[in-house]
Amino acid sequence: MDAAGATALDQAEGLPPPKTLVDWALQILDTADPDEKARLGDLAATQWLRGAIPLPYDPAQSPRAPPGRPARSDAVRLLPPSRMPKLGKGGSAQSRLAMLHSLAHTESWAVDLSWDIVARFGAQLQMPREFFDDFARVAQDEGRHFAVLSARLRELGSHYGALPAHDGLWDSAMSTSHCLLARLAVEHCVHEARGLDVLPTTISRFRAGGDEQTAKLLEDIIYPEEVAHCAAGVRWFRYLCLRSRTSDTIAHLIPESKPQCSELPEGGTGDDGHDGSTDKLTVNGHDETFQQVDGGLAKCRLGEKGDGDEIAIIERFHSIVREHFRGLLKPPFNTEARKAAGFEPSWYEPLAVKEVETQTIEPSEV
Repeated sequence: MDAAGATALDQAEGLPPPKTLVDWALQILDTADPDEKARLGDLAATQWLRGAIPLPYDPAQSPRAPPGRPARSDAVRLLPPSRMPKLGKGGSAQSRLAMLHSLAHTESWAVDLSWDIVARFGAQLQMPREFFDDFARVAQDEGRHFAVLSARLRELGSHYGALPAHDGLWDSAMSTSHCLLARLAVEHCVHEARGLDVLPTTISRFRAGGDEQTAKLLEDIIYPEEVAHCAAGVRWFRYLCLRSRTSDTIAHLIPESKPQCSELPEGGTGDDGHDGSTDKLTVNGHDETFQQVDGGLAKCRLGEKGDGDEIAIIERFHSIVREHFRGLLKPPFNTEARKAAGFEPSWYEPLAVKEVETQTIEPSEV
């Protein structure tokens, strides 16, 4: 479907055609069919990155709030996370199908999460254009990941929706819906990095089970791109922390009951994230190429700001994760992939151990 086709569809459904990237994001979030959601996301990202969509949002209008829950297909039977069947370790065809279905479900939610961050926070916090570039790319990648995993399920005689799933990922996202820093920290740093931790083992299990095609799909397409997705979360968390030191002009946009985010200010500019450079990452003995998003303020390398800023940003990250993420981070960590994403051990290793609470001991009364 091209832009004209999307406009015709909107008119047929009585909807105004999307004019800004936020308009597109809202339409995608309102689309229930996962294949159509991925297709519209690819179209929107392509049009945006080519410059065919002129504005990220309309500054003259207040954007419509994103839905409390994106439209989702009724074909997927949902269970509470505690009632989900075990996936197994890939030793049987049934276990590998369950693993593949779980991955497809995660990617389908990743599409919604990427467009939700655009619609929910982009205009509200007047984020620079590079923010929209990054998460349009992330959303486009996630849609492609869902498409290839869904197609692989069909090749194996199954389909997306054939097995139950849970929506724990979205439930977690809703706990950070008030705060972009919290959303970036939990969803786009902690959860994305966890995917980097477990994917090499998942790849090995498919390969050991004789499913080389799925192993290569995960190894060559999905894993390298997930590094860049984690990098986007780290980069924009850094950006917001550094931006908050220069202005406090839109703190009123954040609820006063959430002081963690009260320092998010207005303005800020950055260079385009992608500079075309590539780095190598070893996955199960293979060299995988992935793009890193570099450049300017959008990159926000802490070394350029001094140790004081780095310590403050990392401490802020620790505080937010402890508030909004349940439990401890689970090692072992994929330190190589995390480092490639700009996610150094000082960010996450302290979160794998319980914080020591200090207590003031009052002197005994005599």
